[in-house]
Amino acid sequence: MAAKRLKSWGNNRAGQLGDGTWTDFRPTATTVLGLTSDEVVKLAAGGAGSASGHGLALLTDGTVQSWGANSSGQLGDGSVFSHNAPGQVVNLSDATEIAAGGSHSVALRADRTVVAWGPNNYGQLGNGSNTDSSEPVPVEGLTKVIAIAAGLNHSLALREDGTVWAWGYNINGQLGDGTSASRNVAAPVSGLTGVTRIAAGADHNLALVGPPSNGGVVMAWGYNATGQLGDNSTINRYTPVKTQDTWSGEVSHIAAGAKHSMVVTGGDKGLHTWGQNTSGQLGDGTTDYRITPTPVPGLTGIQIVAGGREHTIVLLNDGTVRSWGNNGSGQLGNGNTTDSGTPVTTQTALTGVDKIAAPVGGDFSLAN
Repeated sequence: MAAKRLKSWGNNRAGQLGDGTWTDFRPTATTVLGLTSDEVVKLAAGGAGSASGHGLALLTDGTVQSWGANSSGQLGDGSVFSHNAPGQVVNLSDATEIAAGGSHSVALRADRTVVAWGPNNYGQLGNGSNTDSSEPVPVEGLTKVIAIAAGLNHSLALREDGTVWAWGYNINGQLGDGTSASRNVAAPVSGLTGVTRIAAGADHNLALVGPPSNGGVVMAWGYNATGQLGDNSTINRYTPVKTQDTWSGEVSHIAAGAKHSMVVTGGDKGLHTWGQNTSGQLGDGTTDYRITPTPVPGLTGIQIVAGGREHTIVLLNDGTVRSWGNNGSGQLGNGNTTDSGTPVTTQTALTGVDKIAAPVGGDFSLAN
């Protein structure tokens, strides 16, 4: 039997589908070259607009493969040349987590320190400088990290003491420190303790406070012009505020797209979404923005949810994938380029999936 392969679909202008071509886009799944499903532990996707995007895959041996756009060194291979097939990130052999932002990449190492690479104009590498790096550099001052996330031009780290640290671009308060000043070194998000999960959108963030088994409270901060913080306002927040918990039951997963947010909740693992809905990315059958969480009708059994620039993708308990929202580059993977405001099946042949990813500012999808 042939080995199962990592799949990708959607925009490919920068080679971000990793299939060895520069084909403009693919509306059905193609195969990422050279990587079998069994060796891929984690996936991450980055992107900042329709003409960019890059993918990351963490392998069982602790190395990271990267492909796609590389104008600022976001592939971490020591060059600034884009690649349409995977290649290895240099000087990194002990990664345990990966994250991808608009055009930068982040990895958590086995010793629970963090490295980053790519553009650094806003300090998104966190190494005390504003110089781009095409190879991993240490994020200064961070130890005992257990999770990472990356926004368009900022990054987050969750430490084992339940605090969240942030660095990079901050004009809309996405660092959560009460200011709008960007930082090239990590600093704590104001007033957040007891955090168990984090997620980053383009310019906003989510944090789950308290264990999911006890329900948990979702906190949010940063850009809020389309209601993506879920606090019943459209006011930017420079420190964390509580998202209105319109759901019942525990929160098992949180995620963010560019300007929309998602939580998986309850025993049935249903989904609530809020924020921008220009292309139907909230999945409620409308294009109305939502400033408080709204349920996605008829969708349960969700394991994982991920958000792109204007699309949403979910992995169900049965190993199949659904998606909705913008489909101009085929990022819904259902064989056409028509937007959908309700969930559609992402290629019925795509089964047995256990990992998905979408770029916070891009238009493609990954599944393994």
